[in-house]
Amino acid sequence: MGKIIAIANQKGGVGKTTTSINLAASLAVLEYKTLLVDADPQANSTSGIGFDPRGIKASVYECLVNDLDPREAIKATETPHLDLLPAHIDLVGAEIEMINLNEREYKMKKMLEEVKDDYDFIIIDCSPSLGLITINALTASDSVIIPVQCEYFALEGLGKLLNTIKIVQNRLNINLEIEGILLTMYDVRLRLSNQVVEEVRTHFTDLVFETIIQRNTRLSEAPSFGISVIMHDASCKGAINYLNLAREILQKNGLVEHNKEEKAIV
Repeated sequence: MGKIIAIANQKGGVGKTTTSINLAASLAVLEYKTLLVDADPQANSTSGIGFDPRGIKASVYECLVNDLDPREAIKATETPHLDLLPAHIDLVGAEIEMINLNEREYKMKKMLEEVKDDYDFIIIDCSPSLGLITINALTASDSVIIPVQCEYFALEGLGKLLNTIKIVQNRLNINLEIEGILLTMYDVRLRLSNQVVEEVRTHFTDLVFETIIQRNTRLSEAPSFGISVIMHDASCKGAINYLNLAREILQKNGLVEHNKEEKAIV
């Protein structure tokens, strides 16, 4: 029975897609069968893992609106143990088309239930909005990871998102948990970055992941090659950060033993 994790934040440019691609790839490299679901009409996860969204015939859109079997749309990637359910620009229209459907908030949940048993983890890359597709993703998920950029404005939208999660928990998915808040784009040289880390850790204490994703050139380059950072350069800081995040999630879910003496890879 796979665990479904949504990567969500209504603010753009905080590292949702980067986190989705590289967390999914890190879990796959650790030999956990992983499915990456691109639920963003911009289809950056699809192109970032090596597929041209314009050439995609069957995507999340067909699965949600036309009830296509997701197995017909899933594609195997170059990374072993990692599959992709791609997106297409058509997904923009899905929100309007789904408005009149019965149980419209549960469409993605029903879709993923068909493939949930085939995977250990399903990672959903959400769009930077709190629209119907994102609500669908949160309703379908067991937990949510919230990436937060280490900058002042990033903190502003956090309250709104936590409010939305609370509404989803109350009305649509009582089992939804917050897997953690992930601090991204951290620059050790900036005082502001350190202040944001301090602020978030003070307010949200246990909810914040120990792992912080640092700014890294290799991490920014990888999508232009259509591969994850771990396939691009496994020894760079970005790859190590995401491997540490994957290990932290596995420990949190009791899939690997937590050894206090064992230090994270640095």
